[in-house]
Amino acid sequence: MNPRPSYRELNGKLEEARRAALAMQVRFVDPDTLHSDLLELDFLINDLQLALPDILKEMSPKEYRGVRPPQRSYEKPILGSELYAFGWESRTFGCPMYLKFSIKGGYLWIVSLHRDRKQGRRETHGLPQ
Repeated sequence: MNPRPSYRELNGKLEEARRAALAMQVRFVDPDTLHSDLLELDFLINDLQLALPDILKEMSPKEYRGVRPPQRSYEKPILGSELYAFGWESRTFGCPMYLKFSIKGGYLWIVSLHRDRKQGRRETHGLPQ
């Protein structure tokens, strides 16, 4: 048996995230940190809502960088929800990026979005593998 998440499951999660972004159903777990990370890229948090559907189109299941099975969130608004992490070369930002998100209640919850600090490495409960 293949470990979760499968390619098909990841493709479905990315599609679910895109639909939520298109419907403007997006929430940020830690807006202050996200704002700071985006400012380092000369990108405004206000512009993220419009750019997010295109940003999500840049990713594919092959760029999954999370653990198997997916880690569960300990953050209050998405407590117990599965987390999906991706590392990819972003055309929007012009650099390698990292995104961790969850889907809960029809909303796309952004946990982190920043320049990739761990290129080519997988995370295992927050530690490089």
